Amino acid sequence: MKISKIVEKMQPSGIRAFFDLVLGMKDVISLGVGEPDFVTPWGIREAGIYSLEQGFTSYTSNKGLYKLRLGIHRYLKNKYALDYSPDDQMLVTVGVSEGMDLAMRAILNPLDKVLIPQPSYVSYGPVTELAGGIPVYIDTTKSGFKVTPKLLNKYIDKKTKAIVLNYPINPTGVSYRRRELEEINRILLKNKIFCICDEVYGDLTYDFEHVPFATLPGAKENTLYLNGFSKSFAMTGWRVGFACGPQEVIAAMTKIHQYTIMCVPITSQMAAAEALVISRKSVEEMKREYRRRRELVVTELNNLGLECNMPQGAFYAFPSIKSTGLTSMEFSRKLLAEEKVAVVPGTAFGDCCEGYIRISYASSMDNLKEALARIKGFLEKSKNYAR
Repeated sequence: MKISKIVEKMQPSGIRAFFDLVLGMKDVISLGVGEPDFVTPWGIREAGIYSLEQGFTSYTSNKGLYKLRLGIHRYLKNKYALDYSPDDQMLVTVGVSEGMDLAMRAILNPLDKVLIPQPSYVSYGPVTELAGGIPVYIDTTKSGFKVTPKLLNKYIDKKTKAIVLNYPINPTGVSYRRRELEEINRILLKNKIFCICDEVYGDLTYDFEHVPFATLPGAKENTLYLNGFSKSFAMTGWRVGFACGPQEVIAAMTKIHQYTIMCVPITSQMAAAEALVISRKSVEEMKREYRRRRELVVTELNNLGLECNMPQGAFYAFPSIKSTGLTSMEFSRKLLAEEKVAVVPGTAFGDCCEGYIRISYASSMDNLKEALARIKGFLEKSKNYAR
């Protein structure tokens, strides 16, 4: 059997490949998977259960349950003054991951280039290649993990079709203020480069207000806004995301969606619709707890000599482990084998991320304290540990 050359060359997810090692190990504290440790709030779960009891087991519109699209419309308009029509500027997707895949397939022609600032989430490059595009990675490790106007201008050429922006950023937790986004937006508009914006961690911004890219002057018609319920509502397993953008882009994405997925399961959509109505208090409570964990983890990592900036959002820390003399993979494998703490090697998020690891603080305070104690013990035992 002949396998697609693109797929054959594609590497497995750096996150999943590493965590195959964790399966079956006992007493492991996992700080790797990007998943809230909170259970989906009861009111949301109850809505899903009740929908089944009422017999809602059918397909929905390809675009998604109208009740949910209307809820998303109200949420974005009330919170950000961002007005998308639930009829033709919105599509409910199987998480943000499907939204990203659909976006690439909808807009790219063969050999179109897509700019991807790194560190970046693991799927952005592969879905670009699967759609026939060319990912162009921008190393941001020397610019505070942010793409800058100078970097943008360096990488843009006549084949550049789009850019993927994700903020707060997975894996660093770094985010952008309005002024920084406006500078990026001016360059994109000038060069007619479409912006695909993954803002799934937007509600988990700690130090300043999150600014959706589509709210910037002239940006709405040049931006695809991607968001979902997995992170802020602790609904990872429900698999509900949404895309909002120009009518022609959403229509193209919907064509592909209707032939591949058809629609997101109705139970999940009913639960998500309820989440937008009742769960803002739960989101704020989870956010406060993440902020508390952030302070603990980052402070202790720096005390241990692992330089780490304070994340501005999401629930990840991205410390440097260069002082240990170990590579990202060596550090992660040894830490797992010797202390049973699982983290993700920085290289999962790009070649430029050698010398870093990703730690998720979406875990209980007790687990975090124990994991940090084990990391301290590991560093003290390491011959390469530099105090």
